Amino acid sequence: MSTFKTNDNVELYYEVKGQGKPVLMLPGWTCTTKFFQKNSDILAEKCQVILMDFRGHGESEKVMNSHRISRYAMDVKNLLDHLEIEDVTVLGWSMGAAVLWSYLELFGKHRVSKLVCVDQAPLQYTGPDWVWGQNGCYDVEMFIRTCYDIKYAPRESAEGLATACLHHTPTADEVKFIADEISKCPPYVRIEIMRDHTNLDWRDFIPHIDVPTLVCVARNSNVFDWQGSAWVGENIPGAKTVFFENSGHMLFWEEPDKFNEVLIDFVTA
Repeated sequence: MSTFKTNDNVELYYEVKGQGKPVLMLPGWTCTTKFFQKNSDILAEKCQVILMDFRGHGESEKVMNSHRISRYAMDVKNLLDHLEIEDVTVLGWSMGAAVLWSYLELFGKHRVSKLVCVDQAPLQYTGPDWVWGQNGCYDVEMFIRTCYDIKYAPRESAEGLATACLHHTPTADEVKFIADEISKCPPYVRIEIMRDHTNLDWRDFIPHIDVPTLVCVARNSNVFDWQGSAWVGENIPGAKTVFFENSGHMLFWEEPDKFNEVLIDFVTA
């Protein structure tokens, strides 16, 4: 296991595989590096793949403080500085995309050359001017219900995300895998980072992103209507948007061959 210490002394887990142009892959809310198991080894044949578990997630230290998107962005910077690499393609799935938007807002192009956003809308909550929020946590009332589910039925809540994240009916093995990995994230951490994530609106910043960008959109996501994720590609100047027609939120899991090919082409172009 490889770990490093952040500037606030938190030990985070990371992996590095392969050689070539570097690609950092960030998972989503409560998820881990293992969610990319159908991708990382294949990508590592052509690229240098870097994976990281957020603080409180996966194999990283289970600290009970500083669970905010901006702090997670600083953790990403700390990792890239620790590895001393440049010209990195940074990929964020779901909440991981929001972490990268925060990174670009705070640190600009520091060590970063390209961006990949995977199935994340610019804001979670719906309102008079936004109808494509997060389908399971789209206002304060639904956030409170989410918190109750996590606090009083953490395993059942984790298992429910398998159905939410996949377009096909998940197998028993898939449900167990997803729930096991999510359960590494303590309920308190799950709630606190979602509290911050749900209250952020990135629509003002996204049009100012000025690195080459690939946006991957799941046509059948149960988490976001495709229009919300596609908005990101429509509003980043020059971005390329690719639709995954047979996938839910975990499009890299349900259409791994297409995802890997699209990503390698983008990174190596």
